[in-house]
Amino acid sequence: MSQRAQITPLSGFPEWLPEQRIVEQMLLDRIRRLAELYGFVPLETRAVEPLEHLVHQGETSKEIYTVGRLQDEGATADLGLHFDLTVPLARYVQEFRGRLRFPFKRYQIQKVWRGERPQDGRYREFYQADLDVVGDGELSLHFDAEMPAIMHELLAALPVPTATVLVSNRKVLDGFGRGLGRDDTTGIIRALDKLDKIGADGVRELLCGEVGTTDGEADRWLALAEIRSPDLDFVDAVTALGVSDDLLTRGLDELTTVVAASASLPRGAVVADLHIARGLDYYTGTVFESTIAGHSDLGSICSGGRYDDLASGGGHPLPGVGISVGVSRLLGRFLGGGQLRASRATPTCVLVALVDEGGRGRSAAIARRLRTRGIAAEVFHEPLRFGKQIRHADRRGIPFVWFPARGDDDTDSVRDLRSGTQVPADADAWMPPDADLHPAIESTAAAAP
Repeated sequence: MSQRAQITPLSGFPEWLPEQRIVEQMLLDRIRRLAELYGFVPLETRAVEPLEHLVHQGETSKEIYTVGRLQDEGATADLGLHFDLTVPLARYVQEFRGRLRFPFKRYQIQKVWRGERPQDGRYREFYQADLDVVGDGELSLHFDAEMPAIMHELLAALPVPTATVLVSNRKVLDGFGRGLGRDDTTGIIRALDKLDKIGADGVRELLCGEVGTTDGEADRWLALAEIRSPDLDFVDAVTALGVSDDLLTRGLDELTTVVAASASLPRGAVVADLHIARGLDYYTGTVFESTIAGHSDLGSICSGGRYDDLASGGGHPLPGVGISVGVSRLLGRFLGGGQLRASRATPTCVLVALVDEGGRGRSAAIARRLRTRGIAAEVFHEPLRFGKQIRHADRRGIPFVWFPARGDDDTDSVRDLRSGTQVPADADAWMPPDADLHPAIESTAAAAP
């Protein structure tokens, strides 16, 4: 007799309880509705991409999970699970370019996989929600300028504390480097991108030690990285550093356009922050990040930027700009920490009581009539005493119990289990309060918008 294998959890692969999954689905629905309000169309791509394509697109800092058949012993893997949704989008747009209408605005909500060390807010399998716009040949800066407004509205729709959208431009950093005589700013950008994690002294050590800057040059880079403004004052602040270059000027002009477009939003909702760089190599212009008040250690849960070369193929440019929401990272902090929860653990609004086996058809008909009107209902599975059926509904968080009529002169009735109120009801007319029709997201004061 074989012994059953011991079941142990896999670190970095979150599995939520049903009531937690309800919250996750509601958050995804909010993102979906907002994306469609802005005209984005839905897309889902395959989970795997050629390994050569994944590595080629500049993602060298993440571990890629490879895919292969168990029977192919010794074979070299040539497929990998996608680590984000931008690289698959680039491939998809190239492949289906002749059948798409541009600018192509898509939203995509899927799981992605990264072989990272699991920790708070970092998973190996997790949901991302992306919104991107891809142009055919060119892409108006209008779409860069629109993204902060979308990010602000999206983050405001999620039950988290106040969020701030941070914007910068890679051309500013590259142009600043060229003005200092540097053609390659890759190492500097990656060092500046760690400013929030390791502080100015840590970044200085990276710049002088690994990148090879002088102390004086490091000072100028750190002075640039410290510029932060909710309005257009950042232009004068950068100019005052005494570095000039055509690319730097173009970057400042583009950043000015993006920040100016956010003037109608609450002051401070969008902030120019010159240390924002994003570590991925494919960003070429505007970059976005976000911070949540009181949770700076969580990092950015909504970020992205402009990529002019990622989706280009066969000599034909397909520039894009987009943002990505780390849904699982957000849930890991606020749902896992008990700051978010569903108002009830089931979608069911009404439990229809079962009087006896002979009345099963009547109870089922009542449930069908409720469902046709958009009210989630189910029939109790066996004809136990009503007290036990009521306790079952109460334990599951079902707010209402429906009692079918027992005789010709009797009428149906429905009981609100929270107040104990029971009233006559008609399955073709009765409606629960709007707040009870579907589960809702409840948040503590710390997580309230």
